[in-house]
Amino acid sequence: MTPDAEKPLAGGEVPLAGGTMNAVVRVGETVRRPAGAWTPTVHALLAWVRAHGVDGVPAPLGLDGQGREVLTYVPGVVGGWSDADWTWAPAVLADAARLLRAWHDASVGFPRDGAVWRAAAHEPAEVVCLNDGAPYNMVGGPDGLAGFIDVDMASPGPRVRDLAYLAYRLCPFAEDAAPPAGTDPHARLAALVAAYSALPGATVHAADVLAAIPPRLLDLADFSEARAASAGRADLRDHAAMYRRDAARLARA
Repeated sequence: MTPDAEKPLAGGEVPLAGGTMNAVVRVGETVRRPAGAWTPTVHALLAWVRAHGVDGVPAPLGLDGQGREVLTYVPGVVGGWSDADWTWAPAVLADAARLLRAWHDASVGFPRDGAVWRAAAHEPAEVVCLNDGAPYNMVGGPDGLAGFIDVDMASPGPRVRDLAYLAYRLCPFAEDAAPPAGTDPHARLAALVAAYSALPGATVHAADVLAAIPPRLLDLADFSEARAASAGRADLRDHAAMYRRDAARLARA
């Protein structure tokens, strides 16, 4: 995430832009965010995948005196809502696929007994999905991806479901995306799938990823509408309506 303002708040806290669900601040080389019932599970998961060689996600540092979760700050530029030029670089597309594959593979052995997830689990629960892999949760630049942030929506599910949302946002197939002129989302999907499947053990196909996007979007529309009702967020109702339009359009394709 990037600073909202140059002047820090009391206590040296600098508001960070980019989040749509929570108030997030930077304190030194750490990020502070509201915690939830799922936070201990997510922190254990972050520690697990990092211990298994995935360093492109924040390290968990527990809770602060205000009960907020504390994570290491990932330096770089956040992609935002598909409006940062660097997110369209081929190197970033490949890096995102490889990092998601590394996350998935590392998550396979994560102990799930007693786990509390913010997002619903889905079968087959092959891996622990990020569920929100998208430019607005990616940090990097034109030379490549530094990492994924904001992983508190993680929950068990199938690999292809996680790839579906990443493809929706990064290829892109989203109505509100603004890629460079001439961008071919199907060609980018092929590249995304190829990079993800480069290692043996888990091969995915573009057609399966594309078919998984509409049901993923309908689930997201339901979530957004529920969140809009509980938080009074009219913008989330607009998002939900877009997800339903995109789901219908892609289902007809």
